[in-house]
Amino acid sequence: MTPTARRRVLISGASIAGPALAYWLHRSGWAVTVVEKAGALRAGGYPVDIRGTAIEVVRRMGILPHLRDAHIDSRRCTFLDADGGTVAALSPCAVVGSVEGQDLEVRRGDLAALLHALVRDDVELLFDDSIAALDQSGPGGGADVAFHSGRQRTFDLVVGADGMHSHTRESLFGPEEQFHRHLGYCFAIFTLPNTLGLSRELVLWNTPGRAAALYAVGDHDELHAFLNFHQPEPPSDALRNPEAQQDLVAAVFADAGWEVPRIVRAMREADDLFLDTAGQIRMPRWSSGRVALVGDAAYAPSFLTGQGSSLALAGAYMLANALATHRDHTAAFAAYESGVRPFVAMNQALVDNGSARLFPTTAADLERRNAMLRNLATLPSAPAQPAHSALTLPEFARLP
Repeated sequence: MTPTARRRVLISGASIAGPALAYWLHRSGWAVTVVEKAGALRAGGYPVDIRGTAIEVVRRMGILPHLRDAHIDSRRCTFLDADGGTVAALSPCAVVGSVEGQDLEVRRGDLAALLHALVRDDVELLFDDSIAALDQSGPGGGADVAFHSGRQRTFDLVVGADGMHSHTRESLFGPEEQFHRHLGYCFAIFTLPNTLGLSRELVLWNTPGRAAALYAVGDHDELHAFLNFHQPEPPSDALRNPEAQQDLVAAVFADAGWEVPRIVRAMREADDLFLDTAGQIRMPRWSSGRVALVGDAAYAPSFLTGQGSSLALAGAYMLANALATHRDHTAAFAAYESGVRPFVAMNQALVDNGSARLFPTTAADLERRNAMLRNLATLPSAPAQPAHSALTLPEFARLP
C-alpha cells in the first residue's frame, strides 16, 4: 500500500486492548495513532490472567515466550476463616479453572510493557493527551478530532479502548449508567510491605459479605492487597471522593479479625489506592458511524470472571481482522460484533454461573463454599472453563 492510500485510525487508550489493536492494524497497513491520557505507561499493577483464546493471540504476536518468562507461577491459594484459621490450601488452577502449564498470570504492567514494545517504533504514540471532541459530520467523511492539547486531526476511524469508564463511549452513546450492570460488590486494591514473608501465594480471608486478600507476586518485598465487600447499590458519592472511599472501606471492615486491621491502616497510607465497583458493561452495539469500542470500553466482564485482559486481546485481534477483511468499515464493525459477541456473552455469564461464590454474602453460602473448597483439596483440579476457549480465531487477513 502506498503512503497516500494508508487509512488513518486513532485509538484512545494504551493499556491492553489499545496497543494490541495497534499492532494488528499496523500489520494490515493502517497508519495508527494511539492517544493516552496518562503521562507514561503504568508499571506494576495487579496480576491479570491470559487464558484460552488469548494465549493463541499472544502466540501470533510473538510475545508468548516473554509472557511465559513473566508468568507469576503462584504456588498456593490459602483460604482463611474469620479468626485466621485455614479452611483449605489449594493450587490456584483448581480455584479459577486455569490450565496448568498453558494459561498465564502476569503483572498488568508487564503485559502492557510488552505490547508497547511491539508498537512503539511503528505507530504514533501521544501520551498525556486525550480526545476533547469528536465530530463525524464534516464534509470529508472522516472523524474530526480535537485533543485536549490543542491538536486537531482527521481520521478515517476512531476506536475507544479506554476502559470500563470510557470517555469515548460516553461521548457517543451517553452516560455509563445505562450500560453498567452492578454485580453487588465494591473492591479496593493497593500495595503494602510484605512483612508476613509471603511468597508466590494468595491468602484470602472471608466472612459473609467481606473478603481481604494478600497477594505475593514472586518473592518481592511488596504485597498486593485486595479488600472486597458486598454493596447492593453502587456508593456513587464515595467513588468520587478519595477520603470517603477510605472511610467506607474502614467502616465495613471495622471489626474484622486476622491481619485486616493492619491492611486497612496500610490502605490509608497507600499512594496507589484504587476503589471501584464490580460491574460489567453490556451494550446493544459497539459502534456508531466511524467509531467503535473494544475491550472493557465495550464489554467489561468484571474482575470476578478473570477474563478482562483475555477479552481485550481477543477482541482487538477480531476487530483488526475484520477491518483487514472488509474495506467498508460498516461491514467490518458488523463482522467484528457478530464474531465476538457470543464469546463475550459466555464470559460475562461466568459470574451468573458461580464465579462470585468465592465471595459469599451469607453465612450459609460461606459454609457451602468452604465445603466445596475442602472437596477441591482432595479431588483432581477442576477442568478449565469452556468459555475461555470458546472463540476460534481466523487466520489474520493478508494484505491485498
